[in-house]
Amino acid sequence: MALMILAVEAGCRVTAVHVDHGLRAGSSAEAGLVADAAGRFGAAFRSERVAVAPGPNLEARARAARRQVLPPDAATGHTADDQAETILLNLVRGAGLDGLAGIRPGPRHPILALRRVETRQLCAELGVAIVEDPSNDDPSHRRNRIRHQLLPLLDEIAERDVAAVVARQAALLADDADLLDALAASIDPTSVAELAAAPAPLARRALRSWLRQADPEGEAHPPTLTTLERVLAVARHEARSAQIGGGISVHRRAGRLRIERG
Repeated sequence: MALMILAVEAGCRVTAVHVDHGLRAGSSAEAGLVADAAGRFGAAFRSERVAVAPGPNLEARARAARRQVLPPDAATGHTADDQAETILLNLVRGAGLDGLAGIRPGPRHPILALRRVETRQLCAELGVAIVEDPSNDDPSHRRNRIRHQLLPLLDEIAERDVAAVVARQAALLADDADLLDALAASIDPTSVAELAAAPAPLARRALRSWLRQADPEGEAHPPTLTTLERVLAVARHEARSAQIGGGISVHRRAGRLRIERG
């Protein structure tokens, strides 16, 4: 809601999209709240419904379904608090530099510098009704435990607002990641000789970018360090091939690495 209001105020041509995942009773009625707010502030509106069955990896599957009905450049209302939660999630998953750089700012995340409380205050001051998603309090989701348990504990231990600190660190790490990307761009990740000659951090980064392109939907998580080391072992002539998941493997032929499926 706050994103829609701010986008209209900034002079953008705005369409608010409500996506109903059908995961809880009454969710379809929430479209009316969005439609009313869109009409009040002069935004266009449309509602979409997707089917997401309960079960494992619910958040990831709901996100994928949502993306299917949104345009690729759709803006989302992620805030600095979402950024901090994402970084801490990536940290416990063992993510590298890119994961610790978090969500990248830009047109798709235009209010990333705002705090969640500021978006709520904006809606409250304008009398805009918002909906509290009860799934955001469900402790079975790791993000919710980070939000409601870990971050408050970190605030208490550090005696400061840790979310703001983590979000600022993400901006610095993103700059470092961009520099390494620029340096790694000169490496041909299919060339065994170039990978062998490159510093290990750049070789891994070149391979990571190449392997992500093997996912036709672009939805896969970045390859793990273990996966990258398996592929580097192929480049070093320590192995003839390496499985990287999803029925995809990397093979070495005539001094080049090749991706094969099936």
